[in-house]
Parts: sequence; structure tokens; C-alpha cells
Amino acid sequence: MSAVTASRPVISAWSAVSPYGIGAQALTEGLREGRATSAPVDTARWRVPAGDAHLVPGFEVREVLGKKGTRSMDRVTGLAVTTVGALLEQPQADRDRETGDRAALVLGTTTGSVASMMDFTRSSLVGARPFDVDPAQMPNAVMNCAAGQCAIWYGMRGPNTTLAGGRTASLSAVNYATRLLSSGRAESVLCGAAEEFSSARYWLERHSRESGATDPALGEGCAMLLIQPADACSPERPALAEILAVESRVAFGDDLRATLDACVRSALAASGGSAEEVWAASHSEAPGAAGVVEREVLASVVGERALERVPGVGTLGDVSAASGAFQIAMLLATADGDAGAAGRLAVATSVDRDGSLSCAVLRLAAS
Repeated sequence: MSAVTASRPVISAWSAVSPYGIGAQALTEGLREGRATSAPVDTARWRVPAGDAHLVPGFEVREVLGKKGTRSMDRVTGLAVTTVGALLEQPQADRDRETGDRAALVLGTTTGSVASMMDFTRSSLVGARPFDVDPAQMPNAVMNCAAGQCAIWYGMRGPNTTLAGGRTASLSAVNYATRLLSSGRAESVLCGAAEEFSSARYWLERHSRESGATDPALGEGCAMLLIQPADACSPERPALAEILAVESRVAFGDDLRATLDACVRSALAASGGSAEEVWAASHSEAPGAAGVVEREVLASVVGERALERVPGVGTLGDVSAASGAFQIAMLLATADGDAGAAGRLAVATSVDRDGSLSCAVLRLAAS
């Protein structure tokens, strides 16, 4: 089993706000207990048909973050700010290093808050004049609002990036974070993705699914990873996993199976590891036929057993852009305390319906 390589970035901490609750411990305990997270949705509040959804229990932005600075904060921004705070407020955190001029933040998304965008657009159409809009709502209609608010709340003055990539946004964010470190643009990166539940998202998803596809219950949440150079780790923030490779491809037409297979094998080759070293693998559970192909390809490369060791991200519902970040968090949570995982590889894949796909390979900590 190889040791962590000094030149490669590592994940040294993580946190999440998920349908299991707020914080890394809530997600870890929920996974270990195998608890279900779906519940009947409040149709009056959310203005959607009766059905189940995977919501963060009791999450109200002003109750969680307080009233100061949150009057017009939308849900996806509240989820992101809460998750970043949960990570930075861990007892092991090094606030001087993890915030400030040399601390970056990279947040993956689908479109930002589609609810805020639609509400702002609607107000310009129904008002007496097109410019009769609430100016306090304007920032929420901008895609990078959540990342910007995270930086403002916690004093992060380094690079601040929002990546819109649908289901592949999380792994794209991880790749971008490693590039920030390798280029010397940052000394630490908080990296992840967020997705909210809303009426607007529900109807967009429902009307954009492929014909005949079953609508999966939507989920929401945010997962964030602390990515640093290996030599920045400390006994308080030890390396949990080394990021060996992140590969991306675009599949056209009926080429998804062959393209994804090539992507996974290329990522393993770039990592210097082999399929036999893979302890666990997680797929993004893309809706429809793409999700079936994704699982079959991953199983054909690393074996069915590897896919069974970690709960599927679908446990949290369809968390779309946040799926990759949650997949990595779930891999780390499950590997913690499992002696069989030490020093072995973990693989995560993401597939979006537009044909974009990606694969990340990690080496889990040796102890």
C-alpha cells in the first residue's frame, strides 16, 4: 500500500448538510443505521403534487443561521453557508489557514437557485413596470451567489469559483481545486456542491426528463471537502484520502457506454493503481437509461462487490449537482474505521444527461 505522496493533494476534512441532518456526524450515523430519508412533501408549502422528497429536516435558513444577514437569503445559499460553517467550526479546524487570502472556495451547481431566478423574473413581468422588482432579491438570481456569500460570511479572500456542470459539477469542482493548489493560487480549498429543493426545480425536472422515465424523488443538501497539499496536513487534520486522478469525457449519441468505460480506465491508469486495488466505488445514479449504463460500466471495471460496500447516493434522493460531493463524503464516512479500506482505492463516477461524465480516483488513508 502506497503512502500519501507529497506532491498530490489530499482531502483532510469534510462536512455536509443532508437529509440526515446538519454536519458530518449526522450523515455518518444515518448511513451506518441505514435510515430512510424520504418523507411526504408538504404540498401547500412547496406547491407540488403529493409525493415524497428528501429534505434536510427542519432546515429554515433564519433559524439555522440567525436573522442577521439572512432576510433575503435563499435556500441553496443557506445550505452552502451552513455546510462551510460546519466544516470551519470543527474542533480540528485551522481557521488561519482555511480562511483568508490564500483560502479558495469552489462550489458546484446546476444553475444556482432556479427558484430565485424564476421569482425575480416573474416579479419583473407582473409588476406595474418591468423594473418594479425587489433589489434585495437580485443577488440570489446570480449563479455565484451561494459561493460569494460563503466567502463573505467566513472571510475567505482567495479565489472564489462557481462551476455549473449539472450532475458532474462536483467532480469538476474537485479537479478545479487541485489545479488551484498545483498552480500556487491557493494553499487550501473548500470544495463541494449544493442543491436545493423547490417548486421551480421540481417542475423543471419533471418536464425535462426523458420520455417514459420515472421521476425520482428529489433531494437536497450540500457537501464540502477540505482539499490541501499533503504537507499541510497535521495530526488534527490528517489526510483522509489522496486525490490521484480526475478524468472527464463527453459522450455523443449512443457512445455513453464506451466513453464512460474509457474514462474510468483512463482515470485508474492515471492514478497508477489498478481495478484490483479498488475497495469501493460509487456511481451518481443518474436518472433513466444513463444510470443503468453507469452502474453496469463501473461494475464491469471494478466488480460488483466494490459497488456494494458504500450506500448509494440515491439514499439522499436526487441531489443532482451535489451528488459527486456526497459520493466522496459517503466513501470517506464508510471507510472510517474499516480496516479493509486502509490504503486502497475508491472510485466515484458522475454522468449527466447532456453527455458529460467524469471519474475520480482516491487512495484512502493507510490508517
